[in-house]
Amino acid sequence: MLGHNLEMVSGLYAGARAGADYGRSLGLLANSKKLRPDILTKSGIMLGLGEKPEELQKALEDLAAQGCDLLTLGQYLAPSKEHRAVEKYYTEEEFAYWGGKARAAGFKAVLAGPLVRSSYRASSLYAEAAAK
Repeated sequence: MLGHNLEMVSGLYAGARAGADYGRSLGLLANSKKLRPDILTKSGIMLGLGEKPEELQKALEDLAAQGCDLLTLGQYLAPSKEHRAVEKYYTEEEFAYWGGKARAAGFKAVLAGPLVRSSYRASSLYAEAAAK
């Protein structure tokens, strides 16, 4: 499995991820899938940074269009007061909603919840996707 986290929606990259590029991240996932279609690819997005629903939907669609197989959606938690503040705390119901949207977009396996992190339950996520 190859993992590369998108981390957030495209509109937030400039202010939050200096040196990172949304399109380059998508390209990395797409190229890895082209070179080795037999290897599962995984990405993760943090929620609560100020994303709009339509931006999150587009990020899901963008990742799915690159052939990304696995996705984790978790709550952003500021590591310190010097880091970007949390804009919104998502409920379990909202995570369930977005997990469903991700599955509908075509991901083979999705984990979504406030405590989900990039490698959270990675073996079960992998097993679910490999079985499809």
